[in-house]
Amino acid sequence: MELRLDGKAAIVTGGSKGIGKGIAKAFADAGAQVLITARKPDVLEAAAAELGPNVSWVAGHTGRLEDGERVVGECLERYGSCDILVNNAATNPYAGPLIDAPLGAWDKTVEVNLRGPLAWSQEVWRRWMKDHSGCSIINIASVGGYKTSPHLGLYGVLKAGLIHMTSQLASELAPNVRVNALAPAVIRTDFARILWEGERGEQTARTYPLQRLGEPEDIGEAALYLAAGASWMTGQTLVLDGGALIAHGADVDEG
Repeated sequence: MELRLDGKAAIVTGGSKGIGKGIAKAFADAGAQVLITARKPDVLEAAAAELGPNVSWVAGHTGRLEDGERVVGECLERYGSCDILVNNAATNPYAGPLIDAPLGAWDKTVEVNLRGPLAWSQEVWRRWMKDHSGCSIINIASVGGYKTSPHLGLYGVLKAGLIHMTSQLASELAPNVRVNALAPAVIRTDFARILWEGERGEQTARTYPLQRLGEPEDIGEAALYLAAGASWMTGQTLVLDGGALIAHGADVDEG
């Protein structure tokens, strides 16, 4: 079955590189008009040029409500609709035990990883999705939301919150909007470079039953399924981890 998004418009936060760029490519290749957003205009411009004529860009910070208002407005002005929102942008300013985490790092992570997805979902709901059927919100969570970690506990706690937010919004926004999430393990992106570069990445891949780390294209394929297929699926989180969570005694790194 070929999954198509012709006539649909999508916003992808954190869309200039990594997972977001992989999702934007999958959507654009399927016929969608895609607006990518991130903080750096030069990186956005280069990504949009690479991804082709179905992709445009506007700079914005996911943690700022006024930027969400502006980006959603740009999507509606350029494309006439806003059918899909991918809450992908994330930050991870602290590594270490949660009990020692600076509260400033907690606040920054909440702003981008949890408050941002809610605020941007509220904005797109109010301005488009509330009155139009067939819409989709996709949150990018992490396998870290399902387990403890000696180093990424703060990140994992908030990804667990995003997983629950996905279910809660799915219940509230049906039937017009399906809300689902993806929970990757280690994906070979700049954001997760510390988890996969060099020998550590090779060791991690060997613990996965599928014997390799994930690529942005893997997440793009799954996001396309949620946006263009999965018509009777909402409130769910798909784990994309090469089998890491079911591996015998595996210590799973988080995406």
